[in-house]
Parts: sequence; C-alpha cells; structure tokens
Amino acid sequence: MKRLIQNGTIVTASDTYKADLLIEGETIAQIGQQLAVQGVDEIIDASGCFVFPGGIDPHTHLDMPFGGTVTKDDFETGTIAAAYGGTTTIIDFCLTEKEKPLHTAIEAWHKKAAGKAAIDYGFHLMIGEINEAVLNELPAIVSTEGISSFKVFMAYKHVFQADDATLFETLTKAKELGALVMVHAENGDVIDYLTKQALKEGKTAPIYHALTRPVEAEGEATGRACQLASLAQSQLYVVHVTCQEAVQQIAEARKQGADIWGETCPQYLVLDESMLRKPGFEGAKYVWSPPLREKQHQDALWKALKTGALQTIGSDQCSFDFAGQKDLGVNDFTKIPNGGPIIEDRFSLLYSEGVAKGRIGLNEFVDLVSTRAAKLFGLYPKKGCIAVGADADIVLFDPQAERVLSARTHHLAVDYSAFEGMRVKGTPRTVLSRGKVIVRDQTYVGTPGEGAFLKRARYGELWTNDLVGQR
Repeated sequence: MKRLIQNGTIVTASDTYKADLLIEGETIAQIGQQLAVQGVDEIIDASGCFVFPGGIDPHTHLDMPFGGTVTKDDFETGTIAAAYGGTTTIIDFCLTEKEKPLHTAIEAWHKKAAGKAAIDYGFHLMIGEINEAVLNELPAIVSTEGISSFKVFMAYKHVFQADDATLFETLTKAKELGALVMVHAENGDVIDYLTKQALKEGKTAPIYHALTRPVEAEGEATGRACQLASLAQSQLYVVHVTCQEAVQQIAEARKQGADIWGETCPQYLVLDESMLRKPGFEGAKYVWSPPLREKQHQDALWKALKTGALQTIGSDQCSFDFAGQKDLGVNDFTKIPNGGPIIEDRFSLLYSEGVAKGRIGLNEFVDLVSTRAAKLFGLYPKKGCIAVGADADIVLFDPQAERVLSARTHHLAVDYSAFEGMRVKGTPRTVLSRGKVIVRDQTYVGTPGEGAFLKRARYGELWTNDLVGQR
C-alpha cells in the first residue's frame, strides 16, 4: 500500500515544517513539498492538523495481577484506547516471581499480548532478587529477547520491594549488559511503618494512602537510587516522579554528570491530593503510588519538563474498576488496588495543559511523548521520529478540536475516568501504525492482534553521543 499524507504540518522533536509524507508499506518513503507520486492507493488530507510521530508510552501495566485482582484493561482494550489517544507503542512491565526463572514471566507476558495488542509493544523486566540463576539468564534476555530495561521496586514491602543490595547489583549488571535500570523510588520500609501506625489509629479512608506515603519518602529513595547508580557508574531511570523533593535529587545528580533520567505522568501534572479527600469512598478512584501530591508540586513538575530535569511522560496505566475492585479496600485503604486509567488521555492532556497553555513548546511536546522514550529504550530511529526509513507510526492531531474527558466516551474497559469532566484542547483525529490506518476520523478501524513485539537495542547502542550530550 502507498499512502500520501498531504497538507499537514510535520512536527518532530527538533523541527516544524509544512510537507507531504509518502508511506510505502510500513515505512516512511519520502518527505517533501507537493509530492507527485504515481500509484498512490490512498491520499489522506491533513489540513489543519499537526503530523506527529506516534506516541510512545514507556510505562503501562496491562492484564497485571495486583492485590488479589487483575487490572480491568488487558492488551486488547488497553492498546485500542492507547491508539485512540495517539499512542502507537507501549512498553509494559513484566512481573517476575522469586525463585522462578525469569523466562517464565516473559513467556506469560507474551501470552497476554499475543493476538490482542492493537499497537506495537515491548516489555520491561522486573528484578526482585539477584542470584546466580538470575545473573545467568540476564545476558540472553537482553541480547536474544530484546528486553533491555529492568525494573526494581524500592517500595511495596513484602510484595515487590527489593533491598539495596539487589538494586546495586542490578545496576552493576546492567552497566555490563547495556540495560537501563528503572526504579519505583519510595522508601518502602518507612511507608510500611507509617501505614501500620495509621491502621492502629483507625485511619482507614483513601486519603491515608497519600498521608502514609509522604514526599520525604519519595525524595529520600530517589536520592538513594541516584547515589547507588553513580557508585555503580551505571544508568538509571526514575519512574513516575511526583514531587519537588524527587526532582531536586535527579537534577543534582545530573548536574554532577550522572547518567540519570526522570519520568512523570499526566495525573501528577493536573490532579492533586484533594482528589483523595472526596466524600465517602470516592477518593479510592485516585489511589495509586506514589500518591497525588499537594497542588504546589505541579509547578515544580512543569518546570522540570521545561528545563529538561525530567525527560519523559509515561501513563502508569493500571486500571481497576471502582465497583468490584477498588472497593476491596472500603474499610482499609491498604487493600485498595493501586492504579488508574490514564493511557488514552496521556497525549491530549500534555498537549492541552502543556502546549496550549504555553508551558512547553511543540517540539518539546514531541520529545516528551515520543522521541526521548524511543532513544532511551532502544527504539530510535525506527520509532519516535518522522524520517525516511522510520516506521510509519503517525498521528494526525487537530489542535483546535475540544472534548470533555469522561468514562461515558473513553474506550477503556474500566468503569470510571480519572479526569471526569475535564475539557481538553487538541485531539488525535487519525492514527497510523506501521503505515496502516488504525484510527480514522476518531473511529477505530484496526484489528486487535496486529501489534508486533519489539526487540529493543541496548541502552545507548545507537545514539550514545546524543544521549550523553543531553544529560
């Protein structure tokens, strides 16, 4: 198939210009002014639209077990919703179990995605323990499986939390293998203590989820992770940063030359701790970790995105129904499944609250939602850019369209929206994945299962100089 996109404004992480774009099969074949091409099968008019590279969401949890239940959205509903929202690639977290081979978990995640994913996908691999068996498996996981990022939890004591020795040895091994280590940075021991104290005092409402996970616990753990990464002379990516305390630790480490990167999420940019104080049990809809913070932290996060102290936007998509799942914790906030439905609105929220309100520029937007994640996670230049030879993952984005976010109109399976009633400016109109139209005029026309698993390059393997230059 040959498709020609005409009359749009192409926007990349570095450039903005008017041009046509020819797609042959799955890749971009030509970019130029008023292209005259023979044998075109379809002409797509992008008048009035920005032509963006497809979004890359580096942080999702689909079909994931947690707290005695499983996320409502799986690889089918979650990736279809992602496509509606302008995301054409996700990287999902593959959870391992102690004393079981890592490949057991990888095989399980492949089964979850096979025949369901509507867009391309990769996996991060959780490391919960380090021993000889794990160390022996890791080289092939990076080189053969193409999984070049490892996740270590510093929180969720007795569930996911690893100790500092495990984190440090993972960092050391990752340096050797060319893998990027990701951390959930909260002090799990302190949180465990504060949580037990709250329950002893009869404090069971959703707001205590936030009050027992203070910003100091996130700041301390972030700083500790940065120090360990520096000591190991390794590379580190801090997921879902929520507060000034964590931003400061990352910024200071980067200033000292450490190879450290930071991600935040749209929920932390537009929602605040007051959501957990909603009447009755309504606040449970907003229970995720780290928790929402007081409103002043939003300004710190926006500033960090503008200055480059934080470099990516993930969704941390992890949806549970309010009725039947979140209400497992109606009398005990620790039993509320952690997570929210974010994947569909990540793209539009960052544009509306960021670009449309003058907080970030168009090119910065593209870098945050697509290009930087492609570089960090071994997908660039096939993903994350508009260039000849790249995968034709394209979003035609109408910057003037407005819509109201709601569970009544989203495409997730979950029964509520974290952003109910919020009006956004700008929305994806048409989305292509590897040259095929999967969303046409805001209607899904793809087929679940067409998404491909992506084997990713080692960290910095293709773009080392570029990454070093932007630390």
